[in-house]
Amino acid sequence: MAGPRVEVDGSIMEGGGQILRVSTALSCLLGLPLRVQKIRAGRSTPGLRPQHLSGLEIIRDLCDGQLERAEIGSTEITFTPEKIKGGIHTADTKTAGSVCLLMQVSMPCVLFAASSSELHLKGGTNAEMAPQIDYTVMVFKPIVEKFGFKFNCDIKTRGYYPKGGGEVIVRVSPVKQLNPINLTDRGYVTKIYGRAFVAGVLPFKVAKDMAAAAVRCIRKEIRDLYVNIQPVQEPKDQAFGNGNGIIIIAETSTGCLFAGSSLGKRGVNADKVGIEAAEMLLANLRHGGTVDEYLQDQLIVFMALANGVSRIKTGPVTLHTQTAIHFAEQIAKAKFIVKKSEDEEDASKDTYIIECQGIGMTNPNL
Repeated sequence: MAGPRVEVDGSIMEGGGQILRVSTALSCLLGLPLRVQKIRAGRSTPGLRPQHLSGLEIIRDLCDGQLERAEIGSTEITFTPEKIKGGIHTADTKTAGSVCLLMQVSMPCVLFAASSSELHLKGGTNAEMAPQIDYTVMVFKPIVEKFGFKFNCDIKTRGYYPKGGGEVIVRVSPVKQLNPINLTDRGYVTKIYGRAFVAGVLPFKVAKDMAAAAVRCIRKEIRDLYVNIQPVQEPKDQAFGNGNGIIIIAETSTGCLFAGSSLGKRGVNADKVGIEAAEMLLANLRHGGTVDEYLQDQLIVFMALANGVSRIKTGPVTLHTQTAIHFAEQIAKAKFIVKKSEDEEDASKDTYIIECQGIGMTNPNL
């Protein structure tokens, strides 16, 4: 398999873990040896952190590849992929590092494995600076399955900052090819629902207060819809450590899903957490796109691999999305066009169409 190594500069654009996730996933899928240099060069703690390392290790394990110089703090790695195989694989960040980011890096790869996979992912399920597991299950999953595959995500234990200790089991069957998607018709909002949770020693009142504050905030802008946010006390045997947070989903008539979410921190009052999530949701509903700002970049790799032209309508294109596009073009040779939406109703808004001619990746094992 050894050809010339693909050289990636880990310090450009988003300059963080995302470059590593996108480039190693594509390297694994396409059988291209990879070198990533200047990893997280501009960050306060440069180089690999525990969660990045466990992401690299699961990709290595998925394909029996060779991974060199991968240790905490390392700013350069080389990776030589082999054939992607199914089976049971475990990745453990040993911290509150996000299981959702582990899923982000491994999901595209296991779709093109030789047989079904079961991924045991351990770390934080509801962590800062990453999607919460509820977002992954409630928003990412139903939308990404439009590419023509199904996966199952079983939340065994929830884990919070700073201890982590959560575990999620993801089961995926391989596919022959991915279908392109066309998400350009937003429809109108038909329902708003969510969950506000407390875990560990935090009082249930905190969950109720987050939910109530979020509902009040949404009502100011959207008066005619019932907003159903359930306060939840996470069962003791299914949560490790203490945490609180909220996720609110808006669903539209055409099946689009948008979210706002927030996590509690020590000393931040519950109302503020609820309002932050509500305001994030409302901001995502104002721009006229069909996906929220967090789903945008997560769809890019799948669009690049799909067999045909995919289109999604978004609000302002995030730096994460621009970064994913850059590396999908560099490594997979997919072609992207990003342009302002020309629909009349989007004229006054910051709305864009991201179009991709996918490479039509075919699973060699099926």
